[in-house]
Amino acid sequence: MSLEERMLAFALLGAGWVLWLLVALSVICVGVAVERAIYLVMNTTPGADLQAALARFMARGDRGAFQKDLDGMKGVEARVLAAGLEAAKHGPDAAEEAIAGTMVFEKNRLDRFLIVLGTTGSNAPFIGLFGTVLGIIKAFHDLANMDAEGASAVMAGISEALVATAIGLIVAIPAVVLYNFFQRLIKSQMGRVESLSHLVLARLKSSLEEPSEDETEVEEAVELAQKGA
Repeated sequence: MSLEERMLAFALLGAGWVLWLLVALSVICVGVAVERAIYLVMNTTPGADLQAALARFMARGDRGAFQKDLDGMKGVEARVLAAGLEAAKHGPDAAEEAIAGTMVFEKNRLDRFLIVLGTTGSNAPFIGLFGTVLGIIKAFHDLANMDAEGASAVMAGISEALVATAIGLIVAIPAVVLYNFFQRLIKSQMGRVESLSHLVLARLKSSLEEPSEDETEVEEAVELAQKGA
């Protein structure tokens, strides 16, 4: 069998399998949307609890107490800030790097599977159009093998082939909407994380630069000794 004959045999399969492919893609997109919605809900730190803990830390600068508060919370915000506090014992620069690295890691986890929505939204119309083209090829091939009385049946086949394009659009539009919706949520959440991180880093730097009580006592003793001399 030549290449042309093989391609024609493939085209004569019609648009049926393309429709099933679009249905499968729609089911996958629904599954991804549900999974991402649950993940975002389960990985968002409660705003009231985090705000109260952050306010105490900004006022007192007690890293240990703030670390305990964060350990009792769930969500991306708490994990990013906790990573910065854990690394703060090595200095403010280490805390900043730890926060930046954790943010990248959490961003990748939030974006997981969204490529399915984006790819489906951008390609489903073309898949539907491909099914329509296959259906029309099959309809005209059937027309060539029929008499004039069979033309109405062929026209019905063409109308059925056009359904593939409509289904492709039906699948693509919600996929694009969901993709943009989740991207907006993720962008908003990461912006909130970045803002909180700057506040925590500013407080960490100020607290790490403050002299301890022992250091203050030593300085006072030195000053007294100098005055006595």
